[in-house]
Amino acid sequence: PVIRLLDQAEFDIKKEAAWAVANAASGGTVEQIMQLVKLNFLPPLCDLLDVSDPRLVNVVLEALEKVLRVTRNDNIVEYPDDILLEIEQCGGLDKLEALQTHENQDIYAKAAALLDEYFVAEGEDTLDQVAPARGAADGQFAFGSVAPSAQQSAEEPASSSNAANGAGTHFSFNFAQQ
Repeated sequence: PVIRLLDQAEFDIKKEAAWAVANAASGGTVEQIMQLVKLNFLPPLCDLLDVSDPRLVNVVLEALEKVLRVTRNDNIVEYPDDILLEIEQCGGLDKLEALQTHENQDIYAKAAALLDEYFVAEGEDTLDQVAPARGAADGQFAFGSVAPSAQQSAEEPASSSNAANGAGTHFSFNFAQQ
């Protein structure tokens, strides 16, 4: 019922429901927080990220931070990225990004911290994407577009068609002691 009010009631009632749900999320146990997630409280909560009441936005940000921290740190969700995806799909990610220009410094700081901690910005690489791959067979680090496969030996040249067009080009360094 409270989540339905959060989603469908007039603003003053939504605001009170948001306080109740956000307090439950912020101070709740892992099981209580997961029950809120199962009841689909994230979309209506994210809808409130663009209201003009800074106290309410702050409470919503704190609730989102608690949900994200609990789902990531406590390994209670089989796929924690599903929570991030749900926030993105309901428009919450866009609203978090917009809050980075909020006049209230506390709101700005909380939104920026959430984005930095839990979301990877478009165009930014994660560590897995920029770290060099290490070949299992030869112990070499591979830099470039394609890491060497475990089957391809260090002496085996790239195929002539790949070498001609640059596809599959990689650089490798062997740090093994000779």
